[in-house]
Amino acid sequence: MDIQLIEGSLVIDELQRFLKGLSSIASEHDVIIQGMDAGKIAGKAHIDHAISKAMKAMENGTNIAKDLGVEMMRYASGKKQIGEAFSIGLSEGRLDVVFIIIGAPVNVGEAAKKISSLVELSDVLKYSVSKNEQLISQFSITDAELEAVGEDRIPELVLERVALVDILK
Repeated sequence: MDIQLIEGSLVIDELQRFLKGLSSIASEHDVIIQGMDAGKIAGKAHIDHAISKAMKAMENGTNIAKDLGVEMMRYASGKKQIGEAFSIGLSEGRLDVVFIIIGAPVNVGEAAKKISSLVELSDVLKYSVSKNEQLISQFSITDAELEAVGEDRIPELVLERVALVDILK
């Protein structure tokens, strides 16, 4: 099992058509592909933690979603409800994105080539202060929390939310 992240920017004109295209690539290469809004991701540790927690939940049978991609979104979003987890997903318009591709190494490589061709590749996954407003909203970070730890600790507060998803089940 191999995991590859593709990050960058793209424009999605019609979300449903775009998602069908992703699904076709995933089926063609027998991989899981999950796209997320990178503006709501607080760095690589955030996405790695969400992937790890989702895979562990699937292995242990403690998953809520039947699909690993949706389970990863659930953890990455910090939300226990599947419907709420889509708040961290893709949307129409121009956005920074991260695609998680999981499967056999050869298959992941082939799917990654196709996904890479859709994206203006750039380093959008890392945490930056410009993400604070979206992160505060997505993860319901309170003023009291920010006063206690400071805005520079937002990535740690996000990781805490990912960890708390298990407790909120």
